[in-house]
Amino acid sequence: MTILIKNGTVVSSTGADPAEVLIDGEVIVAVLQPGSELALSAENGADRVIDATGKLVVPGGVDVHTHMELPFGGTIASDDFETGTRAAAWGGTTTIVDFATQSYGLDVRECFDARMEQAEGRCAIDYGFHMIIGDVTDAALKEMDLLVNEGVTSFKLFMAYPGVFYSDDGQILRAMQQCAGNGGLMMMHAENGIAIDVLAEQAYERGETDPVTHGYVRRAEFESEATHRAIQLAKVGAAPLYIVHLSAKQALEQVAIARNNGANVFAETCPQYLYFSLEEHLDQGWDGAAYVCSTPIRSHHDHHQDELWKGLRTNDLAVVATDHCPFCMKEQKELGVGDFRAIPNGIGGVEHRMDLIFQGVVTGEISLPRWVELCSTTPSRMMGLYPRKGIIQPGSDADVVIYDPQATWTISVENHHMNIDHSAYEGIEVNGHVDTVLSRGRVIVDNNQYLGSMGDGQYLRRGLSSYLI
Repeated sequence: MTILIKNGTVVSSTGADPAEVLIDGEVIVAVLQPGSELALSAENGADRVIDATGKLVVPGGVDVHTHMELPFGGTIASDDFETGTRAAAWGGTTTIVDFATQSYGLDVRECFDARMEQAEGRCAIDYGFHMIIGDVTDAALKEMDLLVNEGVTSFKLFMAYPGVFYSDDGQILRAMQQCAGNGGLMMMHAENGIAIDVLAEQAYERGETDPVTHGYVRRAEFESEATHRAIQLAKVGAAPLYIVHLSAKQALEQVAIARNNGANVFAETCPQYLYFSLEEHLDQGWDGAAYVCSTPIRSHHDHHQDELWKGLRTNDLAVVATDHCPFCMKEQKELGVGDFRAIPNGIGGVEHRMDLIFQGVVTGEISLPRWVELCSTTPSRMMGLYPRKGIIQPGSDADVVIYDPQATWTISVENHHMNIDHSAYEGIEVNGHVDTVLSRGRVIVDNNQYLGSMGDGQYLRRGLSSYLI
């Protein structure tokens, strides 16, 4: 089937121009000048013409940090691969990169194969995997090389969660050396988990058990220290480093220093850190449990949110992902009633990332091309998916979103599609709306209807990052 998208403004990471997009089957075959002989010929021969007058035509969103049906804290994230990827599609995201998880004492390959089986035939959009290495052994290091050859080209370690995923500095260094040899990207949850646990235990013993305590004990100094330490280890290990879900301005400063010195150090942030504050959201009695995530929501008094928007402009923050890991308030977040340490960490946001970051365009925080760069192009390049994903150009997959910048609506649990009993973003008024979504040339969302089906998504074998210095 051939589809022509006409009368829209095609947005890339370098500009926004009137253009017509011709799709044949699953790929984009031409980007044409409006009114040209080629465009008229394409329109006459197309099986379907979509009129995008007054709308933006952008590459489908690429969310490189999600956790569908992740076991955590005695429960499992409430979105599975079916519901989570469908919700992503509703919000204009056409690719996710999730995680396979090796826990302590388990075999990397067996864990990866089990995760592949879990997702197979259930995703609404295309998907790939990073590999969490929770037990850095000689066998695990060898498996890292084998996984790179099979399209898993990024690995995540944790400086937090002692006794669960925690790696010490020696293990981190060995894994980084392995990435230096196989070309993989090292992803890091950078918080000093050992020190956090000391403060958490002390707070609990003082009777400070409300959700807000989660934010107080996960100090910005611990994120900054761990980020600095990870950067130094990566320098010694000669590996590229990608800091996930950065929330503190002090940690951002460490990334900026390293990048100014020419290091292959990159960072992502998430919408929750741009929109929420400890005082207004986490400090709400038990209702604050909805905002418990790690790294935590930061205080607005210290201007973390302003500094993160600045980092998005300067490219010290290169990517916006979601760390989508939703838990219902009932029965799941409630596991932490009386003990903030037992609240499952996570916020649901995979459906809202494109809209929330577009608000930065509306308010002048970022430009229109930068929106596309942060949400589509750079994530694709960073994670070895470019130019198949993240750009509208001939030869790329026909993952296309038609976005109405003039529409207005309000986010609510009543209108979202994630499998969660509340919305962290409840009541936020949005300028802009996803009208039509194409995934590899197939229209899966249109006119407020979902037209896709479970299993539409394909597994993506990723190449090495094309974003490194």
